[in-house]
Amino acid sequence: MLLVITILGVISKNATVWIAGVGLLALRLWPGNQPLAWTEQYGLKVGVIILTMGVLAPVALGKIPWSQLVDTVKSYSGLAAVVVGILVAYLGGRGANLLTNQPTVVTGLMIGTIIGVALFRGVPVGPLIAAGILSLFTQFLRG
Repeated sequence: MLLVITILGVISKNATVWIAGVGLLALRLWPGNQPLAWTEQYGLKVGVIILTMGVLAPVALGKIPWSQLVDTVKSYSGLAAVVVGILVAYLGGRGANLLTNQPTVVTGLMIGTIIGVALFRGVPVGPLIAAGILSLFTQFLRG
């Protein structure tokens, strides 16, 4: 299954997925399951921390002064960006929960990504957001 997901990542040009797949396939070659067990338990949290560090790096480097952050929320587009950021963070949280509880949906998300990229000139987005949207759809359909 992991090989299929990795291949789907390559086909959909989703480097994040295929690199993760190759990394996990490599960890499977490691004697014992310790690295995989650690990755299962802490991987998502560590990944979110690294992602957050990447987003905050321009602030740490002084490229975005405090005054610019304050000015951002004074415009309509800045306020809209804050609202969208909140929505995306919410969807990412729901997606992380769904992927943790129902990891089988990953293959469906990859198939959908391939179709979206190939037929609609889409861009492969993060699986957490896609899973978060899926979570909202399934909750809506259940009533």
